[in-house]
Amino acid sequence: MRPSSYPDQEVNSINWQAFKLILPYLFEYKKRIALAMLCLILTKIASVYLPFILKDIVDTLDSNSTDKQSTALIIVPLGLVAAYGLARFSIVVFAEIRDTLFGRVTERAIRRIGLKVFRHLHSLDLDFHLNRQTGGLSRDIDRGTSGINFLMRFMVFNIVPTLLEIVMVVTILFVNYGIWFAVITLTSIVTYIAYSIFATELRTRHVRAANQADSSSNTRAIDSLLNYETVKYFTNEEFEAQAYDKQLSIWEQAKIKNRLSLFALNGGQALIIAIAMTAMLALAATEVAKGNLTLGDFVLINAFMMQLFMPLNFLGFIYREIKGSLANIENLFGLLAKAPKVQDVPNAAILDLAEPGAHANSHTKNQASITFNNITFAYNKKRPIIKGISFQIKAGEKVAVVGQSGSGKSTLVKLLFRFYDVDSGDIKINGQNISQVSQLSLRTHIGIVPQDTVLFNDTLFNNVQYGCPMATKVEVLKAIELAHLAEFIASLPDGLETVVGERGLKLSGGEKQRVAIARTILKNPQILIFDEATSSLDSESEQAILTAINEVAKNRTSLVIAHRLSTIVDSDNIIVMSHGEIVEQGNHQQLLALQGQYSKMWQLQQH
Repeated sequence: MRPSSYPDQEVNSINWQAFKLILPYLFEYKKRIALAMLCLILTKIASVYLPFILKDIVDTLDSNSTDKQSTALIIVPLGLVAAYGLARFSIVVFAEIRDTLFGRVTERAIRRIGLKVFRHLHSLDLDFHLNRQTGGLSRDIDRGTSGINFLMRFMVFNIVPTLLEIVMVVTILFVNYGIWFAVITLTSIVTYIAYSIFATELRTRHVRAANQADSSSNTRAIDSLLNYETVKYFTNEEFEAQAYDKQLSIWEQAKIKNRLSLFALNGGQALIIAIAMTAMLALAATEVAKGNLTLGDFVLINAFMMQLFMPLNFLGFIYREIKGSLANIENLFGLLAKAPKVQDVPNAAILDLAEPGAHANSHTKNQASITFNNITFAYNKKRPIIKGISFQIKAGEKVAVVGQSGSGKSTLVKLLFRFYDVDSGDIKINGQNISQVSQLSLRTHIGIVPQDTVLFNDTLFNNVQYGCPMATKVEVLKAIELAHLAEFIASLPDGLETVVGERGLKLSGGEKQRVAIARTILKNPQILIFDEATSSLDSESEQAILTAINEVAKNRTSLVIAHRLSTIVDSDNIIVMSHGEIVEQGNHQQLLALQGQYSKMWQLQQH
C-alpha cells in the first residue's frame, strides 16, 4: 500500500524564524519602504482626524438650529463637509500609493524566495527525491509562498498601523474626555487581543490538520493519476476512488472542526466589541445629558469606537491568518533547512580532463580514466550493497558490468555521479578523488543513457536540446541522426514539434531511449554511461543503436551496465557481479573460457 498521508507535523509550535528569512528581502528596497511608511502615517493621521471633523459639523449644525439662518451659517458646515470629503479621499490616495510602492518589494521578494526554494530542491540528494511525495510537496510550496506573501503585505501595513491608531485614539480620549473613556477603551482592547490570541492558539491545530489532510488527498490523487496505466492494468479504479474519498473524508472532518472553531472565535470577538460599544455610548450619553459633552462629542466618541474596532476586528483576522500562514510555511522552511547529504567540500576543485571535447560528434582524444578503489556502500547499514569492489577503466576503454538483479550494478553508476557518497574507499577520475571536486564539474563530463528515460512534457526538439540548451538546431539535428531517430521523427505529423506528453508517455520505450541517446550525444561528455540502454529495443533497433553507440563511444571512456550480453561482447573488460562483489573479470572470450557464471548466463541467453 502506498503511503497516503503526509508526514505528521509538530502541532504545538510555530516557526517564527520565518521572519528572519523575510526581513532581508524587505530591507533591500529601503527608500521604497520609507516612502510607503510615510504614506501609512499620513493615512492614519487623516483617519484619526475624521471624527473631529464630524464633531465640528454636528456642533455647527446643532448651534445653527437655534440661531437665525444666514448665508454665513450655511457656508461653515458645508466647508466642514468638504473637508470631511477631502480627508476621506486622502486616506484612499495615501493607501493606494503605499500599496503601489510596497507591491514591488513584495513581488520581488516572493520571486526570489520561490527561486531559492526551487534551487534548494534541486540541490538536495537523490535519497530525498526518491522518498518525496510530489503532490503534498507541491501543495506545501504553494501554501508556503502564499503564506509569505500574506505575512509581508499585512504584517507591515496592518498590525503596525492598527497598534499606532489604538495608541492615538486612547490618548485622545484620555486627554479630551477623561480617564473612564480611556479605561473602557483600553480594557476592551486588551480583552479582545487576549481572547483572540487564546482562541487562535486553540484553533491552530485544526488549521494544521486541515492542511495535512489537504496535502494527503492531493498526494493520493496525483500518485494515482501518474500511475494511470497501472490502475487500468489491474482494474483498480474503484479502489483508487475509495482511497481518495477516504482522504477527502479526513479533510472534510478537519474543515468542519476548523469552521466551528472559527465560529467560536468570531462570536467571542463580536461579544467583546458589543459590550465595549454599549458601555462607551452609555457613558457618553450620560455626559451629554448632564451637559458636560456636546452632541458633537457623542458623535465623535461613537465614530472613534467604530473606527477603532474596525481595524481591531481586522487585527484579529490578521493574527489568525498570520498563525495560519506560519503553519502553512513550516514545511517550506523545513525544506530550506534540509541539508543535502552529498555536498561539495570547501573550495572544491574543478575536475580536470586534459582535452575535453567541445562539439557534438567530436573525436577529441579522451584522457579520462576511472578507478574504483575498494569501495563499500549501503543504502541501509543493515543491508550492504557494494562490498569492497576495485577495478579500473582506462582512458578510452569500454568496460561492461553484468550480473543478476540486485547485485549492485546500477548503484555503481549512482556512486560515480555522486548521487551518493561511498561509505569507504574512493572513486578517482584521472587520479582526482571525485569527493574532492565539485559535483557540477564532475557531472558536466559524464553523460548517461538510463534504463528508464523520463522526458519533459515538451516537444521532441526541446527534449533532445536539453542535453545542451545552448546547442544550435544543426547540432540538435546531427545528434538526432546519430541516434537513428530522424526516420521516426520524419514519420510524425508535427515532426520535431511533437509534444511527447507527461514523462514521455506518448512515446514507446525504445523511442524514449533513442531520445535519451540523442540528448547524451549532444551533451558530448568525455565519460559515457549506458545503463541497459537497449533494454526496450527490438533486435533491429538494437543493432542500429549499438552502431551509433560504438561510433559515439570512440576515444571516450564508457561504462556499460548490461543485461543482454550480446550488446557487450566487444567490451575491453567485462566485470561480473554477484551480491555486491566481483566474481569474474575479463573480456568475452576469457570469461567464456572460465566456464563460470558469465558462461552460464551467455548459454542461457543464447538458448
